[in-house]
Amino acid sequence: MSDALVVRVARPEEYELVGDLTVEVYVHGGLVSPESSYVKTLRNAGDRAEKAELLVAEVGGEVAGAVAYCPPDSPYAELAGPGEAELRMLAVLEKARGKGAGRAMVTACVERARAAGLRGLRLSTQRNMRAAQRMYERLGFVRTPERDWAPAPGVDLLTYALAF
Repeated sequence: MSDALVVRVARPEEYELVGDLTVEVYVHGGLVSPESSYVKTLRNAGDRAEKAELLVAEVGGEVAGAVAYCPPDSPYAELAGPGEAELRMLAVLEKARGKGAGRAMVTACVERARAAGLRGLRLSTQRNMRAAQRMYERLGFVRTPERDWAPAPGVDLLTYALAF
């Protein structure tokens, strides 16, 4: 089987799969408690597809990751300021890590924001998501500690931005 990598918009028949994949990465990866109310949000890929742009990464023909690209008018854009987009809920299955899926999805979000004439792209990440932070920094994102926030008690998020 080829390890060909493709990033594309998720199809409606994949929403359940994408929701399950996102929950698997966040909950089973120890990033979110199984009891967290955020699990319902992670599972609801259909809502992300409706209110943002839901992208998937296929590795070898199988969906291996997903991300929500949130333009400025999306209710999922919690952090973005005027003229900025945001990326949310980046998830790559363990078995697909190291194959460029995360990088390709972030790059796809950057390309969408640039094509829309926006001035930048923002994201939040958990303190323990160190591999993701290294990837963001390699892609040119910079820490914006003045924008760090906590959506729930004990959930401290670090923020990054890429200016165009």
